[in-house]
Amino acid sequence: MQGIQLTIGTVSYGATNSPKRYDRFQRYLAEKLQAVVQFEPAFNERKALERLKSQAWSLVFAPPGLAAIAMTQYQYTPLFPLIGVNNLRSVLIVQKDSSHSDLQSLAGKRLAIGQPGSATGYYFPIFNLYGLTLKELFVTPTPKAVLEAVAQGQADAGAVSLEEFNLYKAQLSPAEFRILYNDPHKVPAGVVLVSPSVDLTLQESVRKVLSETPSVIAEEAGFVPTGSIPDYQYMISVVDRVRSIFPADRDEGTALLAQKPVRLFTSGNQTAPQVVSPSPESRTASPASEAPASEPVASPTANSSPYPGSP
Repeated sequence: MQGIQLTIGTVSYGATNSPKRYDRFQRYLAEKLQAVVQFEPAFNERKALERLKSQAWSLVFAPPGLAAIAMTQYQYTPLFPLIGVNNLRSVLIVQKDSSHSDLQSLAGKRLAIGQPGSATGYYFPIFNLYGLTLKELFVTPTPKAVLEAVAQGQADAGAVSLEEFNLYKAQLSPAEFRILYNDPHKVPAGVVLVSPSVDLTLQESVRKVLSETPSVIAEEAGFVPTGSIPDYQYMISVVDRVRSIFPADRDEGTALLAQKPVRLFTSGNQTAPQVVSPSPESRTASPASEAPASEPVASPTANSSPYPGSP
């Protein structure tokens, strides 16, 4: 095991995922594998995508959007689930006194989103607005910056997770917000991934050491050594559809995101937006999205169900 070098990567843009939480895990892994273990956080998902593409990270504590791309595009292998928020949801928020009443009303408007790679801030909102043309996509570096863009009137609506919304909204007082749309699909928990560049024998050693991690250290690092890998089928189908419009890991995707106006559909695949009434149980969830998360469904603004580029 001599001469082993491993780099642990994750997204860390605030106190909610401080690099210090991995200190004891980093020392534990180095001791058990007799390896040099480095920790390399990325400020946002776009930077993390670059590291995944180059396979610079040996182990990744990946949030769900990044995990879906890493597994399908770069052959990373999931090892264990992260400790996730139960029922993590993506929401679209607007100012409290906004006149917007549904997703269709955002046509021709400005939307603040997270970085490519974010499940709740990027993939789900673009998927849910598929078929619309927006005035501008305002790509922000962090979830808090999404809310700031809406509060300051730079964007008409913004996309974050429900948990991030509840965390940051009080920090932006006196600005007031409301939820325009609450996606009913559960976002799967993130996962610990191992790079295909890691030798298979070493991969098994890493898996064994992680499975034996003391509970205190595992909880501090945020993963479940006894847990099962969550179902990513629906998450991957959402990512595939959005990547068919904006290939976030390629230069042309960045250029398309910056277009004004920006079309949320692929050439020849625009569908006429269909207004769908909210269900009685949830005034923010459309019936078209009520199928089980493992079954691909049409986005709330589209009237066709096929997913361009889906498996």
